[in-house]
Amino acid sequence: MAAPRLVSVLTENWTMTDPRDLRGIVRMAQEAEDAGFDMVMVSDHILLGPSAGSQGRMANPRDYAMPGNQDPFTPWPSNLVLLSAIAAATTRIRIGAIALIAPLRHPLALAHDLASLDLMSEGRLVIQPTVSWHKDEYDALGVPFGQRGRILDEELDIWSQVWRTSPVTYAGEHFQFEDVYLEPKPWRPEGPTMWFGGQRVHGPIVDRLVRYGSGFHPVGKVTDEDVAVLRSSLEAAGRSIDDFELVGGTRVEFPSDDSVAPLPEALEEVPRQQALGFTTFCIKPSIFIDDKDQHADFCREVVTRVDALTAR
Repeated sequence: MAAPRLVSVLTENWTMTDPRDLRGIVRMAQEAEDAGFDMVMVSDHILLGPSAGSQGRMANPRDYAMPGNQDPFTPWPSNLVLLSAIAAATTRIRIGAIALIAPLRHPLALAHDLASLDLMSEGRLVIQPTVSWHKDEYDALGVPFGQRGRILDEELDIWSQVWRTSPVTYAGEHFQFEDVYLEPKPWRPEGPTMWFGGQRVHGPIVDRLVRYGSGFHPVGKVTDEDVAVLRSSLEAAGRSIDDFELVGGTRVEFPSDDSVAPLPEALEEVPRQQALGFTTFCIKPSIFIDDKDQHADFCREVVTRVDALTAR
C-alpha cells in the first residue's frame, strides 16, 4: 500500500494567522513542502453576502467553513493569485484550487489563468471545479444561480478544447465564440489535474469524473456507503474506482468552542479511510494549533504520526 499523501488546507486559518498576511500563507506552504506534505490547497469565494451565515455560525472559529455557517466578513483572498505566489516559492509540492467556483468566471478568462498557473508550476496544479452554494454571490456577479450546473458543464467542455488546440469555435447555451487562440497552453495537453466532489454522490458528479476527472474529494465525513455508491456509479459508466485518487481527511470533535482539537485522535481516521481505498488526506492546521510559529513543527509531527499509523 502506497504511503498516504498529505494535503494542507491553507484557507480558513485566520485564528492562527493574520488574514492580511498573505506572505505568511506562502511561508506555511513552504513549511509544508519542507516537512514532506504532498500538496497545499486554497479554497474559493469572490465575495459573501448576508446569507453566508444563515444556518448559524460555526461554534468554534477554527472549524471548517461550510455552506451557511460563515460570517460574511470572513476573508477569502483570491485563490489563483495566492497559488501563483506559492507556485513561485516552492518546487515540488502540488498546489490545489479546491474548490474553484468556475461558473462565476467566464470560461475563456479562467482557462487562460489556469493554463498560465499550471505552466508556471510545471504541472503541479490541481483544480476542483464546483458550482458552490451561495446564491448571494451569484446574484451579485450577475450569474444565474439556477443554471450553475449547466454553466459548469459548458466550461469544462470549453477548457478541454482550448487547452488542446487552437483555434476553437464554440456554440453552447451560455457561451459562443469563433476562432479563439488561447496561448500559452498548460503544462500538459489535457490541462491541470481535476478533482470533483460534493456533499453527496450524484449523476452530474459522476459524469464529470468520468469525462474529466482523476480524483474524488467528498465534503464531510467519508462513509462506507459513499464509497459503495461511487464504486457502482463509476462501474456503470465503464470506469473503475481504482483509476481515481480518493481524497479524505480529518473531521474532529473540539473539546470546547474556544480550544483546538487533539491531533492524535483526529489522525486515527486516516487508517480507516485508507482501508476504504483513500490515498490522500486533508489537514487544516488551525484546527490543531493557534500559533503560526508552531506550524513547521506541526507539519513534521503530522508526517511522523501518519507514517507510524499507516505502517502498522
